[in-house]
Amino acid sequence: LTSAAFTGVASSAKYADLAERYTSDSNYEAGTVLVFGGNEEVTESTQRLDKRIAGIVSTDPAYLMNSALENSVAVGLQGRVPCKVVGEIRKGDMMVATANGRARAEANPAMGTVIGKALENFDDAQGTIEVVVGRF
Repeated sequence: LTSAAFTGVASSAKYADLAERYTSDSNYEAGTVLVFGGNEEVTESTQRLDKRIAGIVSTDPAYLMNSALENSVAVGLQGRVPCKVVGEIRKGDMMVATANGRARAEANPAMGTVIGKALENFDDAQGTIEVVVGRF
C-alpha cells in the first residue's frame, strides 16, 4: 500500500514523543542534550545550566515535524525521550544540561534551564534514563 497523503484520525501512537528536525553541527546520538547555537541551529550542550536548551535527540518520535529537513537531527520537544545523564537522580527530579551533551538533576533550576523531569532513579556515574521533556 502506498499513498502520497493520508487523512484520518489517530487515537494512539506506538512511540512516545513529539519531535522536530533542526539543522545540527553533527549527527548526534540519541539521548544527547542539545542547545540552540553552534554553526547550525542546534549543537551539543557544553556548559552547566545552559539557558539555550533545545531538547534531547529523539530515538523514534510518534510525530516528527519538518521530517524532510536535511543535515538535521530529531529533537524531542514533548513526551518520553531517553536522555544521557550523570550523577544521582530521583524520579521527578528536574533535569538540566551539563557538559558533553548530558543532563543532571538540579534542585532549584533557573528559569529556562530545565529540559524535563526524570522518570526513573539513577545511581551510577553516567548512563541513560527516560526523561519527560516539556514538563517543568
